[in-house]
Amino acid sequence: MTTNTNTSTHATAAPAPTVPAGSRWLPRTLASRLSLILLSGLLIAHALSFGLLFYERYTAATSMLMSNLEQDVVVAVNLLDRLPPQERERWLPLLRRRTFHYMLDNGATGDAAASAQNESPLRGTSRDMAEMIASALGPRYPTRATAVPGDGEHFQVRLKLSDGTAMVIDVRPSVMPLAKWLPYVLAIQLALLLLCTWAAVRLATRPLGRLAKAAETLHPAGEGERLPVGGPTEVAQAITAFNAMQDRIAHYMRERLQILAAISHDLQTPITRMQLRAEAMDESSERDKMFDDLGQMQHLVREGIAYARSAHGASESAVRIDLNAFLDSLVCDYLDTDRPVTFAGRVDGPVITRPHALRRIVGNLIDNAIHYAGAAELELDHDPAGGVRIQVRDRGPGIPEDELGKVMQPFYRLEASRNRSTGGTGLGLAIAQQLAESIGATLTLRNRDGGGLEAILRIAGPGAAAR
Repeated sequence: MTTNTNTSTHATAAPAPTVPAGSRWLPRTLASRLSLILLSGLLIAHALSFGLLFYERYTAATSMLMSNLEQDVVVAVNLLDRLPPQERERWLPLLRRRTFHYMLDNGATGDAAASAQNESPLRGTSRDMAEMIASALGPRYPTRATAVPGDGEHFQVRLKLSDGTAMVIDVRPSVMPLAKWLPYVLAIQLALLLLCTWAAVRLATRPLGRLAKAAETLHPAGEGERLPVGGPTEVAQAITAFNAMQDRIAHYMRERLQILAAISHDLQTPITRMQLRAEAMDESSERDKMFDDLGQMQHLVREGIAYARSAHGASESAVRIDLNAFLDSLVCDYLDTDRPVTFAGRVDGPVITRPHALRRIVGNLIDNAIHYAGAAELELDHDPAGGVRIQVRDRGPGIPEDELGKVMQPFYRLEASRNRSTGGTGLGLAIAQQLAESIGATLTLRNRDGGGLEAILRIAGPGAAAR
């Protein structure tokens, strides 16, 4: 089937969108990008706020810890110094605090010599606290601070009471621990951030999704979905502009088709007059050539009228038909005129479609197969992607792969000569393609293994309504 035909979005796959080099790390969809930007910004802001609050709390807690330690140490040391030695042990538990306590010995090591050998310098908060304790106790109680090896900050301050009793202040600096309920509050806040981000992105992208869907179903005849005007001002303006664009496209298409139909119709009168005048001429080769040219012109005019009318295929009412019986009847019509067409396959259940437009589509495909290959093979089955599939095959010369995207164009002919008997008018598949769109079907072409062409018409499944 070397064909006459019209480029369509159904005939070739749309090229994959290119991704700018600077955006390769970003998600592909607008919703994902907006979600990433909003959520990242909110999380960063939330983290900064939490960090600043935590730092302020840590600073305040550290200041309070040192202030409490200063006051408590002065009171405790003076109290223990004035108590009789036998009563001091009883007061130690009463003076114990969360971060420090008092011992009446040489420290945690229990061995003053070993402790002296393990002394290490204090750093950071421990050093500040040791200096503060020394300053608070004053020269009356000379102190010596050493770090205690182990996990976390830990140091001891050694001093002697007035009666020479050794005393140790064991300090483990730490601010108040975080409240147990804080992680739950953070989790709730993160959930709210996610919910707000999702709501904002959905609100922003839903109109774009509706607009994209309407653009995909845009039909030149103006039969696409009309979007209801509403939403924010910018969205309403975009929807209004889209609906107006759809109306203009439909108007221009109707105008062009009316011009084509009018010219084709008006040409029939002078062609008929020329045929009558040619009949009055004497028998000659020139008369035969004129009749041949006039016949080709008549055929081209009729095809032009048929193409113009095919744009209004959607005006036919959709009905429920038995596709098996419908195609079998069509094949029998070809067999009755001694044209070799075979039919195989069947589907279960009826299909809602426009029968006259469907008959014209399948008829054009079969005619092309017979014209270029001498025979046609018709097969009906269920489409793996859903719906039903009608396949028209032949064993003709096929179509070059680089021409498959062009053969659906009106008046496009693979035959390079001007001979209409070999190249046709270039409208057969254009009409089939236009009618397929009008009934909500898709028409695709592909070359067969071993030679030949296969035309595949996919129709909405049983019980599905046509557009």
